[in-house]
Amino acid sequence: MPKIFFIPQNKEIEVDKGTGILTAADQAGLYIEGDCAGRGTCGKCRVKLTEGEKAAPTSAEKKHLSATDLEKGWVLACQRTIENDMTIEVPVQKDAHLRKTSLAGGVEKLECDPIIKKSELKLERPAVKDQTADLERLLGKLGQTGLDISLRELANLPKLLRGNGYKVTAAISGDRIISVEPGNTGDQVYGVAFDIGTTTIMGSLIDLTDASIIAVSAATNPQNAYGADVISRITHASESAENLKQLQDKVIEAVNKIIKELMKETRVARDRIYELVAVGNTTMSHLFMGIDPTYLAPAPFIPAYSRALEVEACELGIKINPGGRVTFLPNIAGYVGSDTVGVILATDMDQRSDNCAAIDIGTNGELVLKANGRLMACSTAAGPAFEGAQIKHGMRAASGAVESVDYLDGNIVVKTIDDAPACGICGSGLIDGAAALLDAGLVEPSGRFVNPEEQPEKVAEHFKKRLRKGKGGYEYVLVTAEESESGEDIVLTQGDLRELQLAKGAIYAGLMILLKEAGIREEDLDKVLLAGAFGNYVRKESALKIGLLPQLPPDKIIAVGNAAGDGSRMALASKTIRERAVELPAKVEHLELSTRPDFQDIFVEAMAFQ
Repeated sequence: MPKIFFIPQNKEIEVDKGTGILTAADQAGLYIEGDCAGRGTCGKCRVKLTEGEKAAPTSAEKKHLSATDLEKGWVLACQRTIENDMTIEVPVQKDAHLRKTSLAGGVEKLECDPIIKKSELKLERPAVKDQTADLERLLGKLGQTGLDISLRELANLPKLLRGNGYKVTAAISGDRIISVEPGNTGDQVYGVAFDIGTTTIMGSLIDLTDASIIAVSAATNPQNAYGADVISRITHASESAENLKQLQDKVIEAVNKIIKELMKETRVARDRIYELVAVGNTTMSHLFMGIDPTYLAPAPFIPAYSRALEVEACELGIKINPGGRVTFLPNIAGYVGSDTVGVILATDMDQRSDNCAAIDIGTNGELVLKANGRLMACSTAAGPAFEGAQIKHGMRAASGAVESVDYLDGNIVVKTIDDAPACGICGSGLIDGAAALLDAGLVEPSGRFVNPEEQPEKVAEHFKKRLRKGKGGYEYVLVTAEESESGEDIVLTQGDLRELQLAKGAIYAGLMILLKEAGIREEDLDKVLLAGAFGNYVRKESALKIGLLPQLPPDKIIAVGNAAGDGSRMALASKTIRERAVELPAKVEHLELSTRPDFQDIFVEAMAFQ
């Protein structure tokens, strides 16, 4: 079996001959970005072969890698199999989570009414005249003789009582005792709230005695190795039971890793974490629970379930108290998940009296409208362009990403996150870049670059070196090779602009359908709420310039942070709010855009830059 040594991670594994590099890296616990699920179309899974046999480049590698890169040993991991011992350099992925975790706790104060209740007990010792069984003695002291208890807790109960002088604390969830603990632990009640995103998973540790958020952590969703979008992952899962288990294991491992980091930061013991409440899109909820999502992909887009699911943590391998409960909030439809329920909770969309729209722009685009007493929702196939996928130099919002682009005094000015050397373009930089190119007259409203050969008068002299022909048409050099971290030009291509037009056109068209259904116009909106990390950092003026958002005064457009994550925290901290979440899907009218004959016409018109 060939030996593979990954650097700079210094990990060595053995694999069967013919194993793909992507698969080998996965077995080594390394993440290699691959937006296209190994089809060779995105060009993102670059690795460097420093030792070992180097085969001739594939057509995909020739398309995405320069001759210089190929000469230096760069290849696409999805294009290569392993036949002999190899040393492979895997570029270190930059942390793109700070912006997401910094938005935790957008709701001013969580309501404190947890489902988990603790009772501190001092039981009477048994005697010849009092031969009450241990469990019945415990239940009698609690005054709740109808409570259930797991076999695991019951098996430990006799020694636990006698070893602690019959002084114990019982943790109760609903009608079930989930833990019996020695001594007085009434002040130690914790839970974790998760937002299981297609791209990023974020967890918050909450002290349930006062509903305070005490730590937040995040990680890239490792399912990304099987594609940046949910359709790619549904396809992978549908191919075999092993593939479905593989995707479930990936997300459970990531969740457990985040929980471990939260415990390390706060020194909270694992057994004192009694609940996990999660939100995510419908595909993520199925994969998290290990439920086949195959029939979500084709029309009529039917999920296996939509209700809230609750299971014991040990059933899923979630490393909290083994008797702890894991609850995934309910979904609304096949492509409108519990993350949208979270947004509705956090923004009180169900209780508003004004005309208000909420847009959660991420790897998937979900929209909610409250107008004329109706609460409606839909999802759009916006694609992952706003997360940097399918963009030539796209990346998530990590250090060195181009985050803003301005047209100032006749020049295009670029700024990166942390003012670090540029290494790519994140979603806000993509939108800013398009807006700046429009202002500079280098891009037409149709989305096409101006042809400097046919219309030289439209291109200022100092732009002519940066507006050039690329492999797929014209492209603009935002950052030159001399200024970039990688030593190559960072460009916005004609293909990038097309991806942006498709994404923003789908979002805008979805909102227009909701407005049409409600019988109002975009100028009738009192507010537009932008949810998610992307919504918090995108510049309103640029979003309006390219026609992503309805043409309203900027002060009516409000960023509300990670509202989906806030919704999961609210439902964890409060039994009342969780009950409200469970009831919400029945109150939401879901609009399936694929059945609307008018959607395509609005979408085509919405693709143009305003």
